[in-house]
Amino acid sequence: MRVSKRASGALAVGAAFALVASGCSSGNSDGGDAGASKDGAITIHGVQPENPLVPANTTETGGGKIIDMMWTGLVEYPNNGGAPQNALADTIETKDSKVFNIKIKQNTKFHDGTPVKAKNFVDAWNWAAYSPNGAANGSFFSDIQGYEDVATSDPDGDGPQKAPPPKQEKMSGLKVLDDWSFEVTLAAPTAVFPTKLGYSAFMPLPDAFFTQKAEDFGKKPIGNGPVKFVSWQDNVEIKLTRFDDYTLRDKVKIKDVGIKLYQDENAAYSDLISGNLDFMETVPTSALAGEKYKADLGDRALNTVTPATAFIAFPIYDKRFANKDLRKAVSLSIDRQAISDKIFFGTRKPADSWANPLTPGAPAGNCTSCKFDPAQAKELLAKAGGFTGEMVFYYNADSSHKDWMEAVAQQVKTNLNINARAEGVPTFAVFRQNINAYKMKGPYRAAWQQDYPDIENWVNPLFVSNGSSNDGKYVNPAVDAGAKEASAAGSLEDSHKKFEEVLKLVDEDVPTIPIYFYGQQAGHSEKIKKLELTNVGELDLSSVEL
Repeated sequence: MRVSKRASGALAVGAAFALVASGCSSGNSDGGDAGASKDGAITIHGVQPENPLVPANTTETGGGKIIDMMWTGLVEYPNNGGAPQNALADTIETKDSKVFNIKIKQNTKFHDGTPVKAKNFVDAWNWAAYSPNGAANGSFFSDIQGYEDVATSDPDGDGPQKAPPPKQEKMSGLKVLDDWSFEVTLAAPTAVFPTKLGYSAFMPLPDAFFTQKAEDFGKKPIGNGPVKFVSWQDNVEIKLTRFDDYTLRDKVKIKDVGIKLYQDENAAYSDLISGNLDFMETVPTSALAGEKYKADLGDRALNTVTPATAFIAFPIYDKRFANKDLRKAVSLSIDRQAISDKIFFGTRKPADSWANPLTPGAPAGNCTSCKFDPAQAKELLAKAGGFTGEMVFYYNADSSHKDWMEAVAQQVKTNLNINARAEGVPTFAVFRQNINAYKMKGPYRAAWQQDYPDIENWVNPLFVSNGSSNDGKYVNPAVDAGAKEASAAGSLEDSHKKFEEVLKLVDEDVPTIPIYFYGQQAGHSEKIKKLELTNVGELDLSSVEL
C-alpha cells in the first residue's frame, strides 16, 4: 500500500475515520514490559521499507507510515476525516490561488536540535523537484512555477536515452522571504494546493540533509515530528523514541516505539495474540473467517474503513499488455463480489469506481469494466487477438494477498481460458523494487491509499504521464491535458467536475483494474488502554495510552 500511500481539499471527507478503542489494561503502572523505559514502550507491525527514509522519495506505506510518525508538515489531516488544519504553518494566505504566502510557526526544531526555517521547506522542495536527484515524488511539485525548468525526462519514455540536463536547479516559483516566511507562485491557479501540503513529499529537510548523500541520510533520518530515529536493523526492526522538544501539538505519551519488520502477516498475528506485538493495522485474511479476529481479540479488535483501493496493475510497457481490449477483458472476467464474499467474508466492498468513494469529488460507479461479464470478456479477448503463453499475477507474499490473487488468476483462467496463475514475491521491498525498475512480467497487485482527500490524488499520480506512481507507464495525451486543466481550475467544484471527465477517459483505457475497497480490521494488545487511528488507518502515536 501507499502505493498504498495517504490525504486534500478544504472539503470534509464524507465519512468519519477516527476510531477510539478501549482495551484491558495490563495492570503495570507504567504500561510497559520489564526493562522498558519509565513511560512505556510499544511494538507495532511493519514491513521493510523499499528505500531509505527520505520523505520525497518514499511512495509506499512500509516507509511512509514511519515518515508520518517522524515528520510534521505545514498542514495535517484530522483523524475524523475533516478538512486539513494548520500544523507547522502559522498562516497560508492567497488572494488568487496562484501566489501563496506561507508563514511557519517559530522556534520549532528538527531532531538534531537545529531550527525549522522557511528555507528548509524551499530547499527540500527544490531538491525533490530537481529530476537528476531521482526523487520518486518529484512530480508532486509540478504545480509550482519553474518546475518544467528543473525536471526533465527520457525523450522516448522507456530508455535507453537519458533525460537532458535541466535548465535550472531551482524553481522560480519559490522564494524565501525571511526565516519564517516563504512565497510559492504556481504556474496556474490551483485550488487544491494548500490541501496537498500535509503529504510527506512536502516535508522540510534539515541542513544536514544537504551535506550528505540522500540514501545515507535516509538510513539515519532526521525529522521534526513527535518521535525521532534510534536505529534500523534491516528486515528486523526500526526503533524510534519520543522527541521531547516537540511543541506543535500533543506530545507522545509513551517513550519508545519499535516497528517490527515482518515477512509473514500470520506470524505477526500470532505475536499479537500472544502479547508480543502491541498493534497490527490489518489482520490476515485467515483471521476474518467467522470473525475469528473478534473472538481472538475481544474488545481489542477494531473494525473501520479507510480511503484505499486494491487494484491489479498492468505493465503496459510490456507489449503483451498494451492492448486495452485485453486489459478490459481481464477486468470483466473477475467476479469481485465472489472475492469479497469468499475471501474477505464481506469485509471488503467490490470496487466499482476509479477513485475511492470516501474521497471528496469522487464519482460513484464510474468503472464500466468493473462489472462481472464473462461473455463480453471473451468477445473483447477475441477482438484483442487472444493471449499467448502464461499470464502470471504477482503479489508480495509478506502480506495477506495470496488467497485473493489466486482467486483472480483462477477466474481469469476459468472465464477466459488463459493459462493464468498467481506467484508471490517474498517481500514488499523487493516487489516494489521490481515494479520501480519496470521489470514486471505480468499483472501485479497494487493499492492506493490516498495522500490527501481529493479526487486529484486519484488521477495525477496514477494516470498522468510521469506521475509519481504511474508504475505501468500508461500514457494518454488526452488524460494529461484534461488533468492539467482540472488541476488548474480556480475552484474545487470546477476541479472535481473536470477530473470526473478525465476519469471517463481512463475508464476507456483500463490501465489498471480496481478490485475492492478496503475495510480495515485491526487489533491491539492488552497493554494499550486507548488509541486512535489516523484518517488513513495508521496508528496515531499521540493518542496511545498504556
